[in-house]
Amino acid sequence: MKSSKLEKYATHGERKAFVSPGMAAAWPICLGYLPIGLAFGVLAQKAGLSLLEIGLMSVVVFAGSAQFIAVSMLAAGASLLSIVATTFVVNLRHFLMSSALAVFLKNTDRKKLSFFAYGVTDESFAVNLSKFRDSQWDLNSALVTNYTANVTSIMTTVVGGIGGQFIPAHAFGIDYALIAMFICLLVFQIRGIIYVITAITAGIFAVILSILIPGNSYIVIASMIAAAIGVVSKRTVGPGKERSDGV
Repeated sequence: MKSSKLEKYATHGERKAFVSPGMAAAWPICLGYLPIGLAFGVLAQKAGLSLLEIGLMSVVVFAGSAQFIAVSMLAAGASLLSIVATTFVVNLRHFLMSSALAVFLKNTDRKKLSFFAYGVTDESFAVNLSKFRDSQWDLNSALVTNYTANVTSIMTTVVGGIGGQFIPAHAFGIDYALIAMFICLLVFQIRGIIYVITAITAGIFAVILSILIPGNSYIVIASMIAAAIGVVSKRTVGPGKERSDGV
């Protein structure tokens, strides 16, 4: 009896060992999700989605940018196929993020990996990657981080949907929330001149193609062109810079 109690306390201690760090790592993400989730809930409500539909979208599609895009396309009367195709392309970056994290998750339980993969977002990826690189992180702590952020996101979108019933359309600059979020993500991704060139190139091509091509496909095309130019520029400028540094 005594040994069983000790096992129980040990299990509780082990859980606390990964729950506390996981939640501590998640709180900055949750703070960021508060305004984004509320804004999405309001926009979704204005687009005609019910509270149940808003909550289900947040559960099924845990990807802020894809959710904003899907709601915008729904409001514009886009077809189901175009919405699925657009959000799929937008979320292709998750393949790269998951591949980067997979290096630290070898020989782990596949069920846990499935749950972990569901919770990978731009923000949780950045936090978990830095923690894994420090060798002071495990899958359990990463899961706590992901799902703490997930629950926060779901709750704030539903609250935003409730509040959207009392907020006039286009009030408080809510329509600008998606643009502001992408600008914020862009700023944090700029780490050198190549990134600046790529961002400016994408913006220029997006404006030009928006005049020539109907629909929203110009965004994807401009992104692919800018990414290709960025890769070529990095390969061209990189070696020259290394030689000038004497490396």
